[in-house]
Amino acid sequence: MSRVSELYRANLATLTDLYELTMGAGYETAGVADHDSVFALSFRTLPFGGGYAVAAGLDDALAILEDFHFDAADIDYMSGLRGAGDSPLFGPAFLDRLASLKFVCDVDAIPEGTVVFANEPLLRVRGPLLQAQLVESVLLTVVGFQTLVATKAARVVEAAGNDPVLEFGMRRAQGPDGALSAARAAYIGGVAATSNVLAGRLFGIPVRGTHAHSWVQVFGDEQTAFDAYADAQPDNVTLLVDTYDSLVGVAHAIETGRRIQARGGRLAGIRLDSGDLAYLSIEARRLLDEAGFTDTKIVASNDLDEQTIASLRAQGARIDIWGVGTRLDTCYDQPALGAIYKLSAICDPGGWRYPVKLSEQSSKISIPGVLGVRRFVDSSGRFRADMIYDEDLPAPPNGDVIVDPADALHMRAIDPDWSSQELLVPAMRGGVRVSAAPSLDDVRARARAQIGSLHPAIRRLLNPHVYPVGLEMRLHERRTALVVERRRT
Repeated sequence: MSRVSELYRANLATLTDLYELTMGAGYETAGVADHDSVFALSFRTLPFGGGYAVAAGLDDALAILEDFHFDAADIDYMSGLRGAGDSPLFGPAFLDRLASLKFVCDVDAIPEGTVVFANEPLLRVRGPLLQAQLVESVLLTVVGFQTLVATKAARVVEAAGNDPVLEFGMRRAQGPDGALSAARAAYIGGVAATSNVLAGRLFGIPVRGTHAHSWVQVFGDEQTAFDAYADAQPDNVTLLVDTYDSLVGVAHAIETGRRIQARGGRLAGIRLDSGDLAYLSIEARRLLDEAGFTDTKIVASNDLDEQTIASLRAQGARIDIWGVGTRLDTCYDQPALGAIYKLSAICDPGGWRYPVKLSEQSSKISIPGVLGVRRFVDSSGRFRADMIYDEDLPAPPNGDVIVDPADALHMRAIDPDWSSQELLVPAMRGGVRVSAAPSLDDVRARARAQIGSLHPAIRRLLNPHVYPVGLEMRLHERRTALVVERRRT
């Protein structure tokens, strides 16, 4: 079997860090593997210096959990792992347990396409400690990466205004899975299409593309190359004009466009991939319009991101479609969300206990409890604040106060007239999905609507207004007491 075939096997239980397994074996030895537990997946800081994030990756994560098991090849491999003293890392009893393991945890999650904020649990896993621990790493990589890319895409789309954005990043992505996950998440974030054909086939995303510089180089001259492409793709003629000289290339594209018009077709577009995109697009638009090609679109690429797009639009660039690749698929300016997966509650023989992780940095002190998230909405439909609360505490009143997890002196009153909605909803019960996944188009539409419900000041690219997120007062007080108690021991 090839390494590629093995990589894309249906069962991904061993897509994990070794410490999940060594801890699991330790839980078995200590007799706590079956204790009921709760873990929460969140992130500490909004990415890209932005004002919000877009949740993504849940459907892929649930698909992995649904088929979570260790097959004979997994067990055989793990039985050969050795520790520093050359003794087996895992004994037969633990491996037998893994061989018969069936995932039975409950999962509650914020639906894909929802705008989310730092410290909020995007996903909550409740069930036997061994199982809830083993899925940590795979959930972090799937949900963390897709949430990061969906957020980046939303920012790029915001910068582009009403212009469509195309995802062109497969060739620069971190491997096949990175390319596929990025294409899916970017579509959730609002891009109109992808160049990744496999992503189009798997996810139903529209596919778009032009041609490369090599097409032009194959032929003796640019005009011949453009004419040949028009013959080969008569209904899909967007010509890359910057192989030699961009404005000369535009002139050659116009000549090809005239040939297409004579056959009853149209020149769909030209693409600029280098140089001063503001100046070149303005000049290209002038040349096209003067030649009567007023409906021919100008596509721009070349390491674009939200900041560059915003700058080009401010300069009056005449660009109709934006092709964004490397800086979207790799999240070039922040390549990791920094997602975390923390134990927030565990059931000991004497009842539930709420452990807290301490840190010298207040932002890294964990939030203990069976956490939920409540969003408050004003009468116009605008999102006003989010409350993180503990489902095991009495239900908080609408007129409560929320406390910043990182600064106890920073509080915000909740208007009792605001309506509320629960963000964490059941996704799996007993390891089985509770409902069919929404279509990717529905998730994408949800993201657009969610972002539209934020104040424009929160959506701006630079120095956004801070959306209020805080702990419900009783949760804040219990967390504080637990921190004080732990500091004293």
